[in-house]
Amino acid sequence: MKIEIWSDVMCPFCYIGKHNFEQALEKLPFKNEVEVEWKSFQLDPTLDASKSQNTIEYFKEKKGFPAEQAAQMIGQVAQMGKGAGIDFNFEKALVINTYTAHKLLHLAKKHGKASEMEESLFKAHFIDGKNVGDLDELISLAENVGIDKDEARQALTSDELNSEISKDIQEAQHNGITSVPFFVLNGKYAVSGAQPAEVFAQALEQTYKETVSPFQDLSQGGASCDTDGCSV
Repeated sequence: MKIEIWSDVMCPFCYIGKHNFEQALEKLPFKNEVEVEWKSFQLDPTLDASKSQNTIEYFKEKKGFPAEQAAQMIGQVAQMGKGAGIDFNFEKALVINTYTAHKLLHLAKKHGKASEMEESLFKAHFIDGKNVGDLDELISLAENVGIDKDEARQALTSDELNSEISKDIQEAQHNGITSVPFFVLNGKYAVSGAQPAEVFAQALEQTYKETVSPFQDLSQGGASCDTDGCSV
């Protein structure tokens, strides 16, 4: 069973959704039969890659929110984070263009380390206050998950992974995905937003059940034959 997840490193609800999803999956007996693929989505591709600002400044300048309202919103998100086991540090979080960070995600995907890298990027951005648009910071994250630093530098400073990001974004547009996190379960069902673990568990169980047994049996007995013979 395949789960595709569109997210952006700058999205706190994506971080919360990741933890709730993983918490739900970990308790299910078929967890080892689930393939997770992380996909790129940019909430604000217009951000200057060379300039960073804190979260409250961003909400004031970009969204037009008063500082008090921005702080209140951030506080509410922080409380949600605690419920998912995340201690957000919004005072240190630097809002920055995430395009290069998405390159690193796709490089990690080639090494089978996408989920690990996604967690590292979220932690770097929301907890450690790292600049996830900075080349050296990203190379350090790559090394931490076992990716060669020279390979990382080559991938992050070239255009070789641009098509992968564009493909994800175009697929999101084609499917009408306008917000993240967005989970697509086996190409059939969708779960949007940072849902509670219980919601993810229910959706995963339903999808898995239909994957294993795709037909709903409406018959009431009846004669039939199988490989061992026929019965009435």
